[in-house]
Amino acid sequence: MPEVILNGSEGRLEGRYHQSAFPGAPVAVVLHPHPLYGGTMNNKIVYRMYQSFAQSGFSVLRFNFRGVGRSLGKFDDGIGELSDAATALDWVQQQNPDASSCWVSGFSFGSWIALQLLMRRPEIEGFIAVSPPANMYDFTFLSPCPASGLITMGDKDDIVKHEDVARLVEKIRTQKYAKLDYRVFEGADHYYRTSLDELQTSMDGYIKERLIDARNARSVKQDKKRRQLPRD
Repeated sequence: MPEVILNGSEGRLEGRYHQSAFPGAPVAVVLHPHPLYGGTMNNKIVYRMYQSFAQSGFSVLRFNFRGVGRSLGKFDDGIGELSDAATALDWVQQQNPDASSCWVSGFSFGSWIALQLLMRRPEIEGFIAVSPPANMYDFTFLSPCPASGLITMGDKDDIVKHEDVARLVEKIRTQKYAKLDYRVFEGADHYYRTSLDELQTSMDGYIKERLIDARNARSVKQDKKRRQLPRD
């Protein structure tokens, strides 16, 4: 888990990076919760997401937004943080030019930034959004949501309102292209204090399901190509 330094628009961004041993491995970027309320790349949920991707064979990066930890700059109400996330995605793609796919993920505020990045980068094929703060930020930019993903929520969350997240999920599910998996964790608060293992198991399973689906799709595509080849 080596420390890495990225060159952001405001200077240094501090990160932690796992390089997959598999050629052509998929890549992922993990984004932390609100910087003004103690959010850092070492948040327990962020670290669990990072582990889920790494254990599933991804090259994965988590980092501190500007003004957090050793990252330079100051909080910028989401605008600068989106720029930081784009810088992180650029960096991890430069390290892995042959990556088979690209994902973004985030917890709370980090999920809001991740989904905005998703709308701006067509190469992103999957996402995980843990407790997206649909009662605090505008998510209408997801029209339509261009990729399939997982959204999770705790039914005892006292920060993010369940009904607002449920409305967001239903809106995305009415769209044509995105297949959304929505999982509500019984007894979990905003920080999943008693449900971290359950959350990680759920994320592990979702990532593995998507990777299997992608491999099957590639196999079908290759088989079609072979059938179309001219025969002597």
